[in-house]
Amino acid sequence: MKVLISVDIEGIAGVFHPEQTRAGNPEYEQARRWMTREANTAAQGAFDGGASQVWINDSHGGFRNLMPDLLDQRARLVLGKPRTLGMMAGLEAAPDLVFMIGYHARAQSRGILAHTINSAAFARVTLDGEEVGEAGLYGRLAEEHGAHVAFLTGDDVFGAETLPAFPGARFLCVKTAHGYSSGVTETPAAACDAIRLAARETIEAASAGHRRRVARSGHRCELRTQTTAFADLFCQWPTLERIDAVTLAFDAPSIESVVRILNCLSAMSFMIR
Repeated sequence: MKVLISVDIEGIAGVFHPEQTRAGNPEYEQARRWMTREANTAAQGAFDGGASQVWINDSHGGFRNLMPDLLDQRARLVLGKPRTLGMMAGLEAAPDLVFMIGYHARAQSRGILAHTINSAAFARVTLDGEEVGEAGLYGRLAEEHGAHVAFLTGDDVFGAETLPAFPGARFLCVKTAHGYSSGVTETPAAACDAIRLAARETIEAASAGHRRRVARSGHRCELRTQTTAFADLFCQWPTLERIDAVTLAFDAPSIESVVRILNCLSAMSFMIR
């Protein structure tokens, strides 16, 4: 049983403020340690349950937040960017299961630090008529590569919006949102204990086999931008269709193509910040 663990920071226990997610300050240094510990306990739980190989994908910001010297030596760490599969880099190794640790709710929800890919530029992402956040988008990418989304952690808003997309997945709530930057959280230690147990049980339950969805071909993505200026910039891309002042759309042959286009648009957005 091979497992890919994708780890973000906004859904980590104890993280509530943007300052905790940005490098260059003491609050971030503490938050990245909590992030690393949650990633590590998810990996240890996977090994406890019988996983043979575990990859840990650093999936926040510049993708170099996790601290390798604090991770179980049996795991392999995926760091740095750019990378073709973004938050799901590691799918190239054909994992059976995917864990999403420390994920957050989609943009314009009431989840803690909620956003979708790029908080400055992206207001809403719709895939085949369904609004998606990062978990919804990257979970479908995992399925397209034959992996099964099996375990997720984050706040209660994230769980409520994401679980319906992945029937049978286990969700562990490590904090409750009261708003964008407030709520109630488990302590980091309590969250890690619960994650290790849930990860182990997830692997044990999956050991008898799991079902993989058949990915469809051909997708339509609509992106609503935060301002008209971002839509003006993005629509310099000749295959993008302008819907209105702040909305554009494009067709793509695969989820991987959707992800790659969105990540390219995100990178373009830094031109006008």
